Amino acid sequence: MPYQHGVRVLEQATSIVAPILGTAGLQVVFGTAPINLADDPYKVTNTPLIAYSWAEAVKQLGYSADYKNYTLCEAMYASFQLIGVAPVIFINVLDPKKHKKKNEAATVPVEEMEAVVPITGILKDTVTVKMKGADEESEDTPLGFETDYLLSFDDDGNLLVTLIAGGAGAAAKALVVESTSIDPTAVKPSDIIGASATGGAKGFEVLQQIYPKFGMTPGLLLAPGWSHIPDVGIVLAAKCEEINGYFTCECLIDIDSTADGCTAYSDIKVAKEAAGCVSAHAMALWPCIAVGSHWFWYSAIMGALIAKVDAENDDVPNLSPSNKLIGATGTVLATGEEVLLDQVQGNAVNSFGVTTAINVNGWRTWGNNSAVYPASTDPKDRWFCCRRFFSWWGNSFILTYFQKVDNPMNPRLIETIVDSENIRGASYVSQGKCARAEIVYNADENPVTDLLNGKITFHQYLTPYPPAEDILNILEFDPNALSDALGG
Repeated sequence: MPYQHGVRVLEQATSIVAPILGTAGLQVVFGTAPINLADDPYKVTNTPLIAYSWAEAVKQLGYSADYKNYTLCEAMYASFQLIGVAPVIFINVLDPKKHKKKNEAATVPVEEMEAVVPITGILKDTVTVKMKGADEESEDTPLGFETDYLLSFDDDGNLLVTLIAGGAGAAAKALVVESTSIDPTAVKPSDIIGASATGGAKGFEVLQQIYPKFGMTPGLLLAPGWSHIPDVGIVLAAKCEEINGYFTCECLIDIDSTADGCTAYSDIKVAKEAAGCVSAHAMALWPCIAVGSHWFWYSAIMGALIAKVDAENDDVPNLSPSNKLIGATGTVLATGEEVLLDQVQGNAVNSFGVTTAINVNGWRTWGNNSAVYPASTDPKDRWFCCRRFFSWWGNSFILTYFQKVDNPMNPRLIETIVDSENIRGASYVSQGKCARAEIVYNADENPVTDLLNGKITFHQYLTPYPPAEDILNILEFDPNALSDALGG
């Protein structure tokens, strides 16, 4: 060490660690999309795709108003058009190599060098076009792609065949078009649930790819159009825990309101129990939401709403999504039949741990309980906003202090974690986002045997505020006031 004479300074790394936060309400939506309209239909199956805008989502997955067959589209519309929130992660399970059907050859007229093939779902690479012969005895003439014609789609998803001037088919009056279409009806619940196989992760198993790929932790899992199926809903709830081995999130599950499901609010208890929807990490929803001429599975609307409530609250999920206007025009069953619940009936639905919607100066969400209620009344698990706060805080802790793993287990490490977390917690307390957020290191929770094995334990107290679900004002007639007023 050289001889020192004078004044020196030495900078040391800050011991307070800035928190690294995942997007609190990040939606991960599983379902099907009209991928034949996408830029590359063969690269969007069972892979997570993130979209920050409507245009980006449509470019990657295509769009169709046929929500029954293309379930990702209703979540896409709800998030980007109705609610206005981003980003959203979409996972399409429709496989164009597996879920497809051969179409009958279509003879279509040509008008102004363009023909419309009234068949949706057509895969461009399967199309062959021939110029129709002048009469029954004449053979059809094969045409060449990009030399004689070009392919595109109209706004309804129908194939457009545009003839090229100077090409072999320029004078055609009719075309014969052969093609293969994607078949969304061939997708089964097992495709949504998925599995890890030699061909790679599929369905819900793709969830494990999100954090490694995007550096974001899932906030909400949903599968509108599928989660009302008990086999799907039960697995979806199970996937909320131990994502990548450590992360936790919540999910939105629709209670079946089809003709074979729950068609009256008085049957909601039986329907919920029959669906096995009892997870503290799930919000159960009934019925569906009508917006103009379209209806949506409630989970698509609720997912977008929760994400927006979080985003407007500094990305902190402590607020309840209940009693929020959703711009709906009504509530309906999955059959399209209108359902009208007043507040008393809505409260009855809530009492079984199911969220609904009521019309009080506008249609609004109604319900604070997670699906575990009434089996459990633990406020940490019962209140959906409290459950989400715990999951979000735990994920944040993991992300923030992962960099400290394998550092020397010395007092400086303990002080850094305790000080950083308590500064962060005090900030949220001062903002009114929770009543307490304090971490401590207790010697009695860290026996020598644990320390020798490299294990260190902290104890954190979190108290998010529960929603003010029942506000009571006691009104009493005061006769003394009357006497005082008239007594002279």
